[in-house]
Amino acid sequence: MKTIDNKVIHYPLSIIHWTTSALLVVLLLVSSGSINAQSPDRTKPPALGPTPSLKLHPIQKFTLSNGLPVYVYEKRDVPIIQLNLVVKAGSVDEPADKLGLAGMTANMMDEGAAGKSALQLSDEIDFLGTSISVSGGLHTSGISMRSTTSKFDASLKLFADILLRPDFPESELERLRKQYLTSLVQAYDRPPVIAAAATSQLVFGKNHPYGRTTVGTEQTLNALTVADLKNFYDTYYKPNNSFLVVAGDVDANSVMAKLEQALGEWQKGEVKPATVAKAKQVSGRTIYLIDKPEAAQSVIRICRVGTDRMTEDYFPLLVMNTILGGSFTSRLNQNLREIHGYAYGAGSGFAFRPSPGPFTASSDVQTDATDKALKEFMKELNDISKPVSDDELAKAKNYIALGYPDNFSNVGSIAAQIAEMVLYNLPENYFNDYINKVMAVKKEDVRRVAKKYIDTDDLAIIIVGDKAKIEKGLKETKVGKIVNMTPTDVLGPMPKL
Repeated sequence: MKTIDNKVIHYPLSIIHWTTSALLVVLLLVSSGSINAQSPDRTKPPALGPTPSLKLHPIQKFTLSNGLPVYVYEKRDVPIIQLNLVVKAGSVDEPADKLGLAGMTANMMDEGAAGKSALQLSDEIDFLGTSISVSGGLHTSGISMRSTTSKFDASLKLFADILLRPDFPESELERLRKQYLTSLVQAYDRPPVIAAAATSQLVFGKNHPYGRTTVGTEQTLNALTVADLKNFYDTYYKPNNSFLVVAGDVDANSVMAKLEQALGEWQKGEVKPATVAKAKQVSGRTIYLIDKPEAAQSVIRICRVGTDRMTEDYFPLLVMNTILGGSFTSRLNQNLREIHGYAYGAGSGFAFRPSPGPFTASSDVQTDATDKALKEFMKELNDISKPVSDDELAKAKNYIALGYPDNFSNVGSIAAQIAEMVLYNLPENYFNDYINKVMAVKKEDVRRVAKKYIDTDDLAIIIVGDKAKIEKGLKETKVGKIVNMTPTDVLGPMPKL
């Protein structure tokens, strides 16, 4: 009996009896094993699907009347627009006696512009629900903006004010100067920061642009003036020394007219970009032990000069490093974390730059395991030059290939990818060919680049930790000669606030 729309329906008894009998037969067959209802084998991970393909829309290129190149990527599914303005100038362009100038110039640009104070700018940006940020790096400086489509026009006006009409107010310079100096003082109590500074200095040398501090020193920061900032801005912030990436809910022709109106007054000028010489390779194997009494852990950084972003070995290096230390299942992480429990994590990587940056293998390890962890590091760095297994190679390539499309999941990441393409003059089909180039890497390629770029005879090994507890064990490893240092040797005298 069943009720439908308040009506009672009577099923014949024969149907009820047949349904009940059929159910009993099925239950008996299952219990006797006559029907194979196998559950999935959960001891094995599911098989990977096919390698994903990536087919992006064409990137449209325009040039404003002042020579500013503009790259537009239309993504109309979400009403968000991203702008990334990249100026090809950074800390490598600073004079040696004005370290910190590039970063300070960038960070001062939104501290007052077009006669508006930092607070007024912040309020107007917040009112629109927009984000605008400025930054300075080694080779580039930039301004980024993200806004909704409906607020784009108003947001673009603020973006143009910050880019074209920065005021560099003296009061804000003094405030930022104090912040910078405070961060320098705090660095003495942060072993990872000490290790990072030591890596730059000991791999590249204090006189190389990559070996210098990007933040500045007490002496150089205190000497910076508003005139210095304006001079750096006037010298390098030119449309012909920059490019703009636009990604999101835009029509290319329409947005170009808006950009011309907002940025067309920006005047071009002659710019002489800095060239960064290739650094000499580390010679010999040395342990630089930086004493940090009572340190909770030992910070280990094993470094040497790597290679530049334009190397033909980029994709083999990407796969090789994924196996060595570029993923959770990498050899370094499995060894130090999963097998031995010396650390929460371990990894490695190349800093690809216009000129060769560092290769670094790193981890923060338990103090009493410092010497043992170093031995395991050396084992893995030596073993990566031996043939890798077919399984490791396949897993590494799939890890990269399956994760790559995520770089294009939102307008911010899309704009960042296009900016890298433009900065390094990569071909227009680079993104669509990326996965195929990863999958084409062979075992022989991995071994070749490992032997070429990871020579364990020439390493700078930086360890920040409690010397009294770890020096004896490090000597017994016989990995390399030990040079004792202090944080002051790396960071210089502590600033006076």
